[in-house]
Amino acid sequence: MIERRAFLIQCAASAVATSAIGRLAAQTLRHDPFLLGVASGSPSVDGMVLWTRLLAAALGEPLPSVPIEVRWELASDPQFKQIIKTGTEFAKPDFAHSVHVEVGGLEPSSPSFKPAFYWYRFIAGDVISPVGRTRTLPHLESRVPLTLALASCQNYEHGYFSAYRHMATEDVDVVVFVGDYIYEYGMTPNRTRQHNSPTAHTLDAYRARYALYKSDADLQVAHAAFPWIVTWDDHELENDYANDRSASDRGEQFLRKRAAAYRAYWEHMPLRKTQLPVGELAQMYRRYAWGQTANLHMLDARQYRDYQVCTPADQGGSRTITDQNCPERLSRSSSLLGLQQEAWLARSMAQSQTRFNIVGQASIMAQMRMPANRSADTTTADSFWNDSWDGYPLARQRTLEQWAQKKNVISLGGDVHATYISNLVSNFDDPKSPALATEIVGTSITSPSWPQVATERIMSFNPHMKFGKSDQRGYTVVRIHEKLATVTPRVIDNARIRESTLSTAAQFVIESTRPGIQQA
Repeated sequence: MIERRAFLIQCAASAVATSAIGRLAAQTLRHDPFLLGVASGSPSVDGMVLWTRLLAAALGEPLPSVPIEVRWELASDPQFKQIIKTGTEFAKPDFAHSVHVEVGGLEPSSPSFKPAFYWYRFIAGDVISPVGRTRTLPHLESRVPLTLALASCQNYEHGYFSAYRHMATEDVDVVVFVGDYIYEYGMTPNRTRQHNSPTAHTLDAYRARYALYKSDADLQVAHAAFPWIVTWDDHELENDYANDRSASDRGEQFLRKRAAAYRAYWEHMPLRKTQLPVGELAQMYRRYAWGQTANLHMLDARQYRDYQVCTPADQGGSRTITDQNCPERLSRSSSLLGLQQEAWLARSMAQSQTRFNIVGQASIMAQMRMPANRSADTTTADSFWNDSWDGYPLARQRTLEQWAQKKNVISLGGDVHATYISNLVSNFDDPKSPALATEIVGTSITSPSWPQVATERIMSFNPHMKFGKSDQRGYTVVRIHEKLATVTPRVIDNARIRESTLSTAAQFVIESTRPGIQQA
């Protein structure tokens, strides 16, 4: 008992000392530490995660290597006259002085709840952060419509994030980001903008890369405007990696890099503390319930997947393959999600009773049969990309058979830097095959794709693809009502021009009781 009492006294003294040091550190800040803005995400019916990261001054003044006290406030008005909740967190150097506040005890979103949004801000010493706007999920029994913005693939070097400035003016409830938040590549000459370091391999390098991306004013505006629900793809770590294998690193070396990349990702996203990586492992897949309107099932398509079929073990990465040179594509029962995540998704779908089921994942699911040479004038197309679901066709078939029982599944994807709106069918090689679900693959924020003429040729070999646009960047707005969903691809003229204007590329509708896409 004496030892236990002494231990508790020591813990209490340590907490007091940490608090005192944190307050002192905050008071000595002589610059704005909120250079990366604020964000919110991971919403629930009674709360969400509020995020920021303290950063040193632009001139390179180091932050004290101690926890720094940060206050936070949540209000029902943007002027903070009606403060609902407040608290204190410590921005710790072990986590790059990031802050993840898990707010609870709030009112669910509903038509009767006014205002629909909450406002939040952080305070370090005498410095106040920018103000962010966020919201909770609706009550589980409510029938509130959902409007989401789908985004992915934002290579800093290939342009400006001006699509986000336009997105922030939309009537959107939540942003769904499906991967490639950063690109790990080094600096490339003669690009619109340049990365700030060589290719990322270490925790410090990944942290610096996130800081560069999140310093973008347009990205900060979109984070401050809406809560984000996020998952990753490959470039948050390394291009086309699969599970514990990459094209460059091997064994323990790659696992150390994966641990660093996953840690930096968590530090810079509005994720819950239960999602903090443990070594090189992190639990990303989750379900978000938007009342009775939709369940959003967010997936992780990288961490658990089997290696790409017909990629040599000593090389890693992706390949373009044919069924002639890679017959294993149609026979190997490999999994893109991993069997445990597949089982979780099947249970989550079986339990869902909402009007729509939305699946957020990184890759394109529809078959994309391609000619070996996209620029050649040919009538044959027998090539497939083994990094997408085309490399895992038996897993895709298993998944689509489960979705067919619901008749209301919409898959959201990214990765290919183009908009593809497709019917997911039982037999992609049969033009008369009925639709089992619908897929919306959103174009990139900046990352380039192949010319539009190549996309139109690819669509001619894939009749289940109803719309394809690869020559413009942007995002897609999906509005889900009780019985109908509308899909609106929004594109900017030129990502290399920061003041680029926005336009609507097309519009489609999806019925809740009939799978498949229809032109509006």
